[in-house]
Amino acid sequence: MSTNKKRILILPGDGIGPEVSSVAYQLLLLLDKKFSLGLEISKGLLGGIAYEETGDPLPKETLDKAEESDAILLGAVGGPKWDHLPADKRPEKGLLGIRSEFDFFANLRPAILSKELVSASTLKEEKVADLNLLIVRELTGGIYFGEPRGKVEGSDEALNTMRYSKHEVIRIGKVAFESARKRNGKLCSVDKANVLEVSAFWREVISDLAKEYPDVELSHMLVDNAAMQLVREPKQFDVIVTGNLFGDILSDIAAMLTGSIGMLPSASLNDTNKGLYEPVHGSAPDISGKDLANPLASILSVAMMMRHTFDEEEVASTIEHSVESVLASGKRTQDIAKEKDTTIGTKEMGQEVLSKIELM
Repeated sequence: MSTNKKRILILPGDGIGPEVSSVAYQLLLLLDKKFSLGLEISKGLLGGIAYEETGDPLPKETLDKAEESDAILLGAVGGPKWDHLPADKRPEKGLLGIRSEFDFFANLRPAILSKELVSASTLKEEKVADLNLLIVRELTGGIYFGEPRGKVEGSDEALNTMRYSKHEVIRIGKVAFESARKRNGKLCSVDKANVLEVSAFWREVISDLAKEYPDVELSHMLVDNAAMQLVREPKQFDVIVTGNLFGDILSDIAAMLTGSIGMLPSASLNDTNKGLYEPVHGSAPDISGKDLANPLASILSVAMMMRHTFDEEEVASTIEHSVESVLASGKRTQDIAKEKDTTIGTKEMGQEVLSKIELM
């Protein structure tokens, strides 16, 4: 294994974030010992807890630690107790600040359905069994960031602007093509090129880029059809690449194909493969502190970190196989449990996965 120091910053955040992050921390300690990874792990404040302790959802100390880190592992941020705050002080502002500060432009959202959890999906078993797709979403451009924006002074009107530069489309396109190359060699680019000029431009740039990847089969699909096809025949997809707005919507549709958002990890990468890794689930304040949260999304986020930032495929696969093994034994947290399953808490689920890794 690599002897270079791997610097990881853990930001537990709010709600169930500290509980699932604690499990991830124990996992990292075990991996460091088992695989001699040379990890340096630090912790910092982000979100509501950061505001309460410092008056800022993204304190300078946290930014400084993040700057020095190769990868950041986030628990969760937000909760209704901070809804009264002005927009620039809300917990979510801290997360958006981290994303923009380090230009985490590529959001990778896998939707993988374990054969052990097929019954948790709302779709028929034959539609989702062995589902394994990846959505690559552009995260720092498009309509969420485009200018001009806002309410038009002196009128009953508001506007937002969807815009993309060639550079932005090419760099997210390269991430998607490279991902497809490592998987099954199929990439579907999703847009609204029949109506939006920015989407027609997106399609043109992606099509030109495809010439550099002759081994990847490229297709194009309009976003409304893509939403329908994700529910109708999700296994037709391997990798999907799309802009910020469409990716936001499609990735949540894909998430629910798997039956539990508590199972799904995500990665946001920049040009240097520095990454922000986080569970897709929110802070779930209603179950916070009750040992009910599912830590598997946080555990699988560590697997993504090992694969994408540190290029440690063996470590990533070990984590994923251990999770599969625990699920195969019939143990579940309450969000994915059925009648015949053994329901266990956050800490015990974490310990089950760690025990499997120790035996591998």
